[in-house]
Amino acid sequence: MKLNELAIIGVAATTVVSCTLAKTEYASYELYPVRSGSLTEMEYTPAATQFTLWAPTADEVRLMLFEAGDGGHAYETISMESSEEGTWKTKVEKDLIGKFYTFNVKINDKWLGDTPGINAKAVGVNGKRAAIIDMKSTDPEGWADDKRPALASPADVILYEMHHRDMSIDPSSGIEHKGKFLALTEQGTVSPDKLATGIDHLKELGVTHVHLLPSYDYASVDETKLDENKYNWGYDPQNYNVPDGSYSTDPYKPDVRIREFKQMVQALHKAGIRVVLDVVYNHTFNTSDSNFERTVPGYFYRQRPDGTYANGSACGNETASNRPMMRKYMIESVLHWINEYHIDGFRFDLMGIHDIETMNEIRKAATSVDSTIFIYGEGWAASAPQMAEDSLAMKANTYKMPGVAAFSDEMRDALRGPFNDNHQGAFLAGLPGGEESIKFGIVGAIRHPQVNNDSVNYSKSPWAEQPTQMISYVSCHDDMCLVDRLKASIPGIIPVELAKLDKLAQTAVFTSQGVPFIYAGEEVMRDKKGVHNSFESPDSINAIDWRRKAEHADVFAYYKGLIQLRKKHPAFRMGDADLVRKHLEFLPVDGSNVVAYRLKENANGDAWGDIIVVLNARKEPAKLTVPEGKYTVVCKDGFINEQGLGTLYGPEVVVPAQSALIMYK
Repeated sequence: MKLNELAIIGVAATTVVSCTLAKTEYASYELYPVRSGSLTEMEYTPAATQFTLWAPTADEVRLMLFEAGDGGHAYETISMESSEEGTWKTKVEKDLIGKFYTFNVKINDKWLGDTPGINAKAVGVNGKRAAIIDMKSTDPEGWADDKRPALASPADVILYEMHHRDMSIDPSSGIEHKGKFLALTEQGTVSPDKLATGIDHLKELGVTHVHLLPSYDYASVDETKLDENKYNWGYDPQNYNVPDGSYSTDPYKPDVRIREFKQMVQALHKAGIRVVLDVVYNHTFNTSDSNFERTVPGYFYRQRPDGTYANGSACGNETASNRPMMRKYMIESVLHWINEYHIDGFRFDLMGIHDIETMNEIRKAATSVDSTIFIYGEGWAASAPQMAEDSLAMKANTYKMPGVAAFSDEMRDALRGPFNDNHQGAFLAGLPGGEESIKFGIVGAIRHPQVNNDSVNYSKSPWAEQPTQMISYVSCHDDMCLVDRLKASIPGIIPVELAKLDKLAQTAVFTSQGVPFIYAGEEVMRDKKGVHNSFESPDSINAIDWRRKAEHADVFAYYKGLIQLRKKHPAFRMGDADLVRKHLEFLPVDGSNVVAYRLKENANGDAWGDIIVVLNARKEPAKLTVPEGKYTVVCKDGFINEQGLGTLYGPEVVVPAQSALIMYK
């Protein structure tokens, strides 16, 4: 008789027998039963609440009920009954609305400790206990009518990566709900110079997607001590399916964080902006005390051959996406954020730890709801995960994951210098050798006859099937911001040169056939006072000072102009590899530190017949031969005007130092 059959017979089988058989039955993690249907652990109705926990190796499981989300003792403890597919169940036939609960699993005579389960959808303060609420009651007014802003193609995506505190915490933001989800619901907020901040600033800038740094319930900020202003990016997951309490106005009330997160999404949607959630399924904050480990020890993590925890995340563990229940968990979690919170995209932290099959299944699940949901991630791990590299969602395997994009560190580092040395410059610093890697980024990491992959810095072959599988960027939260990097890699740089090179860098990003991505505040030349890894630095380092919007009005206007240019001209976002190969042609240049190309023959149906783009990082003007004819200049010497900045005639043109030239005929 198998354990599953014993389980169906129920409690008649003694704990000792089932435990002994469990060890035989589950000689490997591959043999653990897979729970069918939803992984929901709590189903509430006013008449009764059903609790179900997947804990196939448990000898006993208890459900504890509490009056509050923290403090005090359980007012009732209930023994759960072993059921099918490794689950344990109990039903409480009374109205439990407003109560809290935890599970406690016993294995080999040891109680593992309280956990809200792996799938809590609502929690009390600090996420230690799950909450019993009616999710429908958390919907803000008009939520049923909330609609995703239109998106015709992934090539139209323009990503803006922001942290809730950075965006609104500075007094100069003029925002009332500083550091909260609700900050992005406030309209009419302005800086001391009466310039738009917050959501109005995002609309003015023209981005299509806001990428929120981790906003699920994370562990490193104590929600009972928010007056201490402890800062963290949030890459330390505690409960994956609940918004974090520190960004709500009341972390003690489980419904408040949920409702306020929805209000934020709703406000962004009304503003025409989609919402991307940064998800960190690759590791958990705790290992032995995590919700996973206190429920089914070992199963949700990969192990080294000696049985110790694998650590491809460099955070103490790496999750096992290749195991059926972890894969199922990730898919259901993504669908929960899509369906309950109307999320429009996901950025996967250390995506290279996950396996290709899981990422493809997630893509498939998202597409079944809405094919325009955008999915991308970091195509690497901190160190080698415990799986064969050809089966992992690494950057090199992006072509095996249609509809999933990865960040291009080739283009990033060719522009500003390598990740591992802040003081080393590259193209922007006037150093030769990065041109081919920039061309690799310009075409969107696809195969192109004029890109010599042998000369590309990291990838000796293209890794994207389509240009929309490459994220084009020069900086993000996880590194020096662009201003700091330019200061560190070009000693003695003066403000005028800093602004020039900043604009030049982003011209490469926004005219790339990949999907452009900027870090919040770059458009007003934010700095982080030289801090490379500001994950727990104070607001004085991380906050955006909105007075910079007036100080660097020309830079903001340039970023806004680049975005408008990209939106209005389909030549810059062809979204198809064959079209890019047909219409994008690199032009010959003499010497280094210049990259030039043309988008020819009304590329992708563009009204402009022939567009020339030149990136000149030299400290002197660059001469260039272009096809003959009369050109209207739309970008020159740090200014953009789509109506025209003058006229140039081929075949010879001159591009000012440390700037970009864009012109058309």
